[in-house]
Amino acid sequence: MSNIKLFESKQVRSVWNEADRKWYFVVTDVVQILTDTPNPSDYIKKMRKRDEQLSKGWGQFVTPLLVDTAGGKQNLNCANAQGLLRIIQSIPSPKAEPFKLWLAQVGSDRLEEIENPELATQRTRELYKLKGYPDDWIEKRMRSIAIREELTEEWKNRGVKGQTEYAILTAEISKATFGLSPTEYKKVKGLKSQNLRDHFTDLELIFSMLGEASTTEIVKTQNPKGFKANKKAARQGGAVAGNARKELETRTGKKVVTTDNYLPEARKKIIKGKDK
Repeated sequence: MSNIKLFESKQVRSVWNEADRKWYFVVTDVVQILTDTPNPSDYIKKMRKRDEQLSKGWGQFVTPLLVDTAGGKQNLNCANAQGLLRIIQSIPSPKAEPFKLWLAQVGSDRLEEIENPELATQRTRELYKLKGYPDDWIEKRMRSIAIREELTEEWKNRGVKGQTEYAILTAEISKATFGLSPTEYKKVKGLKSQNLRDHFTDLELIFSMLGEASTTEIVKTQNPKGFKANKKAARQGGAVAGNARKELETRTGKKVVTTDNYLPEARKKIIKGKDK
């Protein structure tokens, strides 16, 4: 969540660069917001043809950086605030000026969060509220983020390397907990590039937390070293949550895994239902 910024309720993916202590933003996200184009990559090609100077200096304004995507980390063209301001000059959009102010605010916020990490948590809560999530769900989601961070830190300390290995271990926990890999789970919920956990129901969040918290405790106790050993621990931790899920389903006659999600269309239906 810390790598997602909102401008007028639209997402802009970003990467914090410790080397120069600046945010870098995905260029296609920014162009899509400022132009409402359905194909930002095509718009950028045409824009560079129109603006010869921008095209010549493109390498100075834009740099490929690893960004979290639905398919894992990918190299995407990014630019810092200075580079984006140059790109914005070639975009005839009434949103340009407020976007400039937004860029300045994002940079200021990040520097404040470095000095006071609690602000990052507070702003994540505010982001979820802006997107329409209920307070009780937000508290569970924040707890799930903390549990996830603790687990990944344990993995890191025991020789798990790279996003690919992290993703495989996460999939092992998910399969043992829910009987589904994250990719399969997203299909059940009708999701594409969205964050799966942001579309979990309360129970799904609870069992997801149980699977990862159990894995953390097993890792601390067994102290597995390397990817293969941690993969075994991930299955064991997920199995703890999976057994609890099956027990609940047996007693209630209801499945924990559901097609429910927090997509805008789904939220509208929920709100209408509450109004009746």
